Amino acid sequence: MSSHKIVFFGTSDFAVPILRRLAKDDRFELLAVITQPDRPVGRKAILTSPPIKEAAVALSIPVYQYENMKSEEAFEGLKKLSADFYTVASFGQIIPQRILDLSKLGAINVHASLLPKYRGASPIAAAILAGEKETGVSIMLMDAKMDHGAVLASAVEAIKPGDTTTSLSKRLAELGAGMLPESMIGFAKKEIAAKEQDHSRATFVKMLSREDGRIDWNTSAKEIERAVRAYIPWPGCFFELSGKRVKILAASLGSESEAVPGTHEIVDQYPAIVCGDHSLLVLKEIQPEGKSTMRGDVYLNGAKNWK
Repeated sequence: MSSHKIVFFGTSDFAVPILRRLAKDDRFELLAVITQPDRPVGRKAILTSPPIKEAAVALSIPVYQYENMKSEEAFEGLKKLSADFYTVASFGQIIPQRILDLSKLGAINVHASLLPKYRGASPIAAAILAGEKETGVSIMLMDAKMDHGAVLASAVEAIKPGDTTTSLSKRLAELGAGMLPESMIGFAKKEIAAKEQDHSRATFVKMLSREDGRIDWNTSAKEIERAVRAYIPWPGCFFELSGKRVKILAASLGSESEAVPGTHEIVDQYPAIVCGDHSLLVLKEIQPEGKSTMRGDVYLNGAKNWK
């Protein structure tokens, strides 16, 4: 039996295990990987390749990087590849319908939520932020609207109490990698019927910005603790102290305080801040601007302006 020819669209770490799983399956032939252009990263603005590009190069798969998927260059390039399937995972650009239509059997997306919940760019962070006990992965057919297409398969993954977007993303990526091959084969053989989403139940999440990480101490400690985990690795939760940003990398819930929100306290030798519900957020691990990551108690040893 001949293998199905695939063009893979992806960018972030989430896409890497999915690409690797397809690459070792003889039922598929990976024609190319489409990803974002290399971007400057960090304070020194070092030009850095997307994680999926590095994985594709290691697998000897051709890589194409298009700045704009609406361009004629992208359309003509994909037309020449003549793929059976497009597979998409954490790509980061809208793929126009005329490009989706080039695939002979369809375009299939691995989305990190239980659709129709959390359509959009940040479903993992949104689930943690909302205090969900579980989330999952949906394998769906793509259409012109964002995360709108019919679902081929879905699976549930529990959200652990200490999960960050980084840790949960790794498990969801592996879950999706395991689901995708059989979903594609089943769809190609007409053994799996795509199920239309209940669009009346759809919820949407936005692409995160750096400013989303700014902490409002009038919010409850429970909500801020979830935000700390949800915004790792991006954009990170932060507050300002003496005109400089302090990023919170790990926090826990403390007892109640009668002080006003934003007041600095010390709990078991760790810095803590009073939140909107008068409960304390204990700062277990932080990164002051221009400095390395440190434990909260270590920070207090040299902090003259905490309390």
